[in-house]
Amino acid sequence: MVRSLTILEADDEMSESSKKYEANAQFAKTQRANDAKQAAAEYESASIALRAKTERLKALRLARDAASPQIAAAPKRKSAGKKKEKSGSLADWLDGEAKAGRRG
Repeated sequence: MVRSLTILEADDEMSESSKKYEANAQFAKTQRANDAKQAAAEYESASIALRAKTERLKALRLARDAASPQIAAAPKRKSAGKKKEKSGSLADWLDGEAKAGRRG
């Protein structure tokens, strides 16, 4: 009969450690869920702050642009000079350089 008590005691110890393990697992799961909720809340608050800052800066930029005088872009002038000739061959260019004394 002593032996049967020992087995029952061993079963009690195993079930007790199993209960502790389950309790720790449940606690860890709850802790992770709370951490996830907190991280999501921090992310949302940072996102809201970023949007508010962007809106504020956009309003300042638009106000600055509206207050400054608009400078009209000057129309581009068409040059009355020579029309650009089509480029010749490399040999022609090299000959021109040699005649001008630029070739060493």
